[in-house]
Amino acid sequence: MHIPDGYLSPLTVATTYAIAIPLWIYSFKRLKKSLNEETLPLIGAVTALSFVVMLFNIPIPGGTSGHAIGAALIAILFDPWIGAIAVSLVLLIQSVVFGDGGISALGINSLSMGYSASFIGYFVFKLSKNKKFAPFLAGWTSAVASSFLIALALGLQSLYHSADGKPLYFPFDIYVTIPALVGEHMLIFGVIEGIFTSIVYKFLTQKR
Repeated sequence: MHIPDGYLSPLTVATTYAIAIPLWIYSFKRLKKSLNEETLPLIGAVTALSFVVMLFNIPIPGGTSGHAIGAALIAILFDPWIGAIAVSLVLLIQSVVFGDGGISALGINSLSMGYSASFIGYFVFKLSKNKKFAPFLAGWTSAVASSFLIALALGLQSLYHSADGKPLYFPFDIYVTIPALVGEHMLIFGVIEGIFTSIVYKFLTQKR
């Protein structure tokens, strides 16, 4: 689900970075205030876990791929701002070291897999009346919401054409990207994310 370089227009890159940079700055401040001897090891551990699960990219129809994220887990354990910046750091490392996701796409990747997944997962968890099912629902909705933003960003790139009508960036419109990405995350990857969030959340809260 990581968007690589070359798939987004300069306008999309500039817009998503303009939105993401202030959020990163504020999130870092929140993270620094939250770090202490007790929280640092656990934040590091769940961030590393998010790093690992995002490495398992599974190709899906529509020319993209899906994977678990881990943002909802970090958000409900700590804070959605911490979940968002932790996943953003993971995305940065994966982009620079492994080439998984482009630097130009870091803004939208962070906004979708970091911020939208963290905040939506967090509020779904908090608002859910069934606390046993809440971690699963938080994980599922976070993955689906993230896939929707990625699909929307990719699909809108089909609006950009050269003078002879050839697409300049990602060629498929939202009528292809949304069913392909969101549908697969609703049926497969969202379920995996929900199960992952439930198991790890239950394990960690019991250990606490």
